[in-house]
Amino acid sequence: MEIRTHDLIRVDDISKLVCLTEVPEWVAGELTDKPFVVVRRAAALEGRIPVGIRGETRSQRFGCFLPREECSMVITPEQLTEEKPWKQTDRRLSIVAIEVLDRVDELMMSEEMIWGPTGSVGFELASGLDTAHVGSDLDLVIRSDQPLPMEKAKRLIQELSQFPVHIDVQLETGKGACSLAEYSRGQESLLLKTENGPMLVKDPWTEQ
Repeated sequence: MEIRTHDLIRVDDISKLVCLTEVPEWVAGELTDKPFVVVRRAAALEGRIPVGIRGETRSQRFGCFLPREECSMVITPEQLTEEKPWKQTDRRLSIVAIEVLDRVDELMMSEEMIWGPTGSVGFELASGLDTAHVGSDLDLVIRSDQPLPMEKAKRLIQELSQFPVHIDVQLETGKGACSLAEYSRGQESLLLKTENGPMLVKDPWTEQ
């Protein structure tokens, strides 16, 4: 199974995580309560998958590596879109970033996009744990291995800007990821986040 950035992995044995720096005190408690890590954008370490651990606050993020054979369960953003677990949670009544997902789904389907929720909302829907809050933004990923027509990108940004919550979309191109909003502006160069670090490119599908 291909494992990609933004996928969520359940960790059954936290001792299998490989950390290259000192582990913050909060990490053990978080993994005990929330035994999930998110695949992050970085180079693999001797075949081990780069993953990130989420804490209670945005500043609590820690990167480490997980052997592929320890990935007991992988949940992708696209899987969440297919299964639509937001329809079964009462939290959609109080959290706008969850409530709007039906409308986002309709928009993405009409534009034939491969997409899924990420960030705190995606983490909550995948893990079943309450991680989003009333003020949460909605983070999304669109996967497009072929160049996305500029008019479609502009249309998506225009439609998403009308929603009652801030929506941030990362456009995954196969070479890395860029902001859909930045791409839609047709800038001469834009920031592409790759596993080897950020770089300025003209075309996020060719890294040129």
